[in-house]
Amino acid sequence: MEQVELAAAATDVSLWALFMQAGFIVKLVMLGLLGASVWTWALVIDKAVTFRKAQRQYDHFEQVFWSGQSLEELYRTLAERQNTGLAAIFVAAMREWKKSFERGARSPIGLQMRIDRAMDVTMARESETLEARLSSLATIGSAGPFVGLFGTVVGIMTSFQAIAGSKSTNLAVVAPGIAEALLATAIGLVAAIPAVIAYNKFSGDAGKLNARMEGFADEFSAILSRQIDEKLQPRPQAAQ
Repeated sequence: MEQVELAAAATDVSLWALFMQAGFIVKLVMLGLLGASVWTWALVIDKAVTFRKAQRQYDHFEQVFWSGQSLEELYRTLAERQNTGLAAIFVAAMREWKKSFERGARSPIGLQMRIDRAMDVTMARESETLEARLSSLATIGSAGPFVGLFGTVVGIMTSFQAIAGSKSTNLAVVAPGIAEALLATAIGLVAAIPAVIAYNKFSGDAGKLNARMEGFADEFSAILSRQIDEKLQPRPQAAQ
């Protein structure tokens, strides 16, 4: 009994020791999950900065757009810049507007369709930018626990083989192998939980920004539609 207690006391069950004692497959799983965790936090920081910046840009553009400044003046200010979000939608619509009139547009319906199409394409591109790499968070969040569980299963199988080889079932023999196996599951959860939370948060933020883009596009389309009617609708001739 005393020898068993001494053996248990001498067994190092620190995290580093458990990692070093793990088999090749379990080590590979742990390293992969640690890499996924680092990638998750890098994406979290990048997306947090991206969405905060986009929110400020949307607020600033809407403030300028509804301030009463003429559309032509605003377009000249933004046309030569690298625009994103609402500004990019505005520039795309105005560019199509100007090109159509320069080429002698005659059909109000055709012009309106081209403008709406230009805004739709720009919205799709901006939405894709906002949602870029969110699928990585979803993948890590869904697959992380299962990858960790795979490492745990392999570790426990190795422990049972060690028990069979030593023909001993005392705790000093069993505990290290099971502990290193469970460590793989723990690392999998450490990688997956933040990824799931971040994915849900940023997906919601992207949805709100996409809704703002769609709302602005509808409002701006209505404004341009009224101006198209004024420019292209034939005026009734005065009675002779």
